[in-house]
Amino acid sequence: MKKLISILFFCWLLTACGTKTETAEEPAIKPKTSVSVVQIQQGKVDNSLILTATTVYLKRNVVTAPIAAFITKVNVHLGDKINQGTVLYEMESKERRALGSSAAKLDKDLANFGRVQVRASASGIITTFDKQQPGEYVLEGTQLCTIAESSNMAFQLNVPYEYIQFAQSGKTCRIILPDNSVHTASITTPLAAMNPTAQTQTLLAKTKETLFLPENLQVKVLLDNDQAASRQVLPKAAVLSDEMMEEFWVMKLINDSTAVKVPVQIGNKSTTETEISSPQFKATDRIILRGNYGLPDTALVKITK
Repeated sequence: MKKLISILFFCWLLTACGTKTETAEEPAIKPKTSVSVVQIQQGKVDNSLILTATTVYLKRNVVTAPIAAFITKVNVHLGDKINQGTVLYEMESKERRALGSSAAKLDKDLANFGRVQVRASASGIITTFDKQQPGEYVLEGTQLCTIAESSNMAFQLNVPYEYIQFAQSGKTCRIILPDNSVHTASITTPLAAMNPTAQTQTLLAKTKETLFLPENLQVKVLLDNDQAASRQVLPKAAVLSDEMMEEFWVMKLINDSTAVKVPVQIGNKSTTETEISSPQFKATDRIILRGNYGLPDTALVKITK
C-alpha cells in the first residue's frame, strides 16, 4: 500500500513539474500598434478675421453746363466707365444756332464759335445721368451728370470693437471680390461713429490700384489677427486632446518601437494644420500621425509607411 502511494505521489510531482516547465516556456507577447510618423515643419497657420465690406465712392464730380446752350450730342450712358478728359457732351449756344453757318462765312476764326465740349474732370463711373436727350436746351450751371471718382473709391467695413487693434490705420488687408479676385488694401483713418446695435466701428480701406466697381458691392475682407513669425506646424491629426479641448499632446517616438506622450501648447488652427507654441521640438523628432488615438504613455509601436 505504501508502495502504491509513493508511486502516485511521484506521478503527481512529474505532472506538476511538467506544467510549470511548460508555462515558463510560453513567451510573453506584447502587441505593437502600427503607426505612421511625421516631422515638425516651420510655417504659419492663417487665422485671419473674415469681415464684410461694401464699396463706397468718397468723392463725386457734378458735371454742369458751362453756358446756356442746346445739347447737340451725348457721348456717354449711365454706368459708363470714363477716363479724365473724355468728351461727355457737345453743346451749341443759342447765338450760334441763330446765326447758323453764316458766322463762319463772315470770318473763318468763327468756325467754332458757340461750340462747347464738356469733358470729364476725373476718371470714374457715371452714377447719375440727368440730361441725355440731344436738342434739349439747358441753362448755365444745369447739372448734366455725376461722376463717381474711381481714385476715391473705398471699402467701408464694420469691425467689432474687440478686434479693433487688428485694424489700425495703415494696416494691410486683403479684399476678395465676388469673382474671387484678391486685391491688397490699406486701412485708412477710422470713422468716429459706432453702430449702437452691433457695437462695430466703421473703417475705410483703399487699394493702390484703380478699380472700377459699382457702389454698394459687398466684398470679403481678410484681416490678419496674428503678428507672430514662423512657428512649428503639425498636421491636425498628429495633435490629440481631451474631451473638453483643454489639454493637448502628441505622441513622440524615442526609438523605433516606443512612443511617449508629450503635452503641448497650441497656437492657431486650421482644418488641416495646427501651430505648436511649446515645447520646442527638433527637426529630426518623429511625431505619430496615424495610429496615435488611444495610445497610452510609453506605448509600443511599429512604424509603417
